[in-house]
Amino acid sequence: MAAGRFAALVAGGLMAAGSVCSAYAQDAAAATSANALEVELNALTPSQKGCMMTFVALNKLAAPVNKISFELAFFNDKNTVDKITVLDFRDLPQGKKRVRQFDMPNVKCEAVTRILINDTPVCDGPAAGECMKGLVTRSQTSVPFEG
Repeated sequence: MAAGRFAALVAGGLMAAGSVCSAYAQDAAAATSANALEVELNALTPSQKGCMMTFVALNKLAAPVNKISFELAFFNDKNTVDKITVLDFRDLPQGKKRVRQFDMPNVKCEAVTRILINDTPVCDGPAAGECMKGLVTRSQTSVPFEG
């Protein structure tokens, strides 16, 4: 009987500790996303030129972004870099979502297995390094999108 009560107390304590840890993780995630530059790979669609890539960006940084470009690396099915290019996302006003589309010539959507934001060669507005530091990426496609 004592062993059963002990097990129940331990289990209850672990659940409480788990709840505290979970709450802490949520607070940390909220704090991180509050000063973030979110970029989502929203769609990859075959086009006449190659592959139309649609991105959704949301600037949650402390300053508006007057001009930004991202250096992207495209990986193929052998997990090697197939292409590196720089895309101009123009301006990203603070607190506003923006959709940006790029038609990538000679790129087959089905051949892209992963996309990596390698750098932000242009980031005009926020303090130096803030664009990459605050970068949060996600994908609405089956292709992983990393930053």
